[in-house]
Amino acid sequence: MIEIKHLYKSFEDKDVLMDINATFDAGKTNLIIGQSGSGKTVLMKNIVGLFTPTSGEILYDGRNYVQMSKHEKVDMRREMGMIFQSAALFDSLSVLENVMFPLDMFSSMTLRERTRRAEECLDRVNLNGAGAKYPGEISGGMQKRVAIARAIALNPKYLFCDEPNSGLDPKTSLVIDELLHGITEEFGMTTIINTHDMNSVMGIGDKIIFICKGRKEWEGDKTMVMSATNENLNDLVFASELFKKVKRVEMQSKGF
Repeated sequence: MIEIKHLYKSFEDKDVLMDINATFDAGKTNLIIGQSGSGKTVLMKNIVGLFTPTSGEILYDGRNYVQMSKHEKVDMRREMGMIFQSAALFDSLSVLENVMFPLDMFSSMTLRERTRRAEECLDRVNLNGAGAKYPGEISGGMQKRVAIARAIALNPKYLFCDEPNSGLDPKTSLVIDELLHGITEEFGMTTIINTHDMNSVMGIGDKIIFICKGRKEWEGDKTMVMSATNENLNDLVFASELFKKVKRVEMQSKGF
């Protein structure tokens, strides 16, 4: 579990995050959503330590990340897995070598053990047999799955995903969503996903935090989105005509 308490972040004289309080649960896919410029990316970067909060606490199972020493933060990062928007694979390394990279850096396993672990992770994301290929030889969706395999190689307690469906078609996005959700439940990880994909919100949103203009305006889950009364949230979620129709049907069924 990750807890955020009274988090503020400012850049010079501009307040970007103001009094953010949130809890992200283990074994669930926790989504941060918001319009562009809302502060959701800054929030994610504060949580993983890329930014230092102006004030507030970030607690990893009760451990205050903000107050940790540099050495303690390095140790903490070994418990984290990251999936970047662009997949961020090394073009000069094979798929298997990409997945082995964090194992090479941070584990004390033998070469045989590291290879076996990387192969297990590739198998978990349905890429068994693709290890000898290079990133340029596989599709964007496959690259994202390689990134997921690499992120879970060290069996992290915390998994962070920045727009994992960016640039993917709807069918592939669904595959990635289901994979992330399944892995989260299987390993009991605390997974935080930064997204603007409303299909992800309605599909795997076990817990949803909505950020607007630097403040948390709403939280709930995918079953609560339809009946939410927050106008800014509705403007984001029901921007498309399809979701607007779904919203109308939902409200009519409740007698509104």
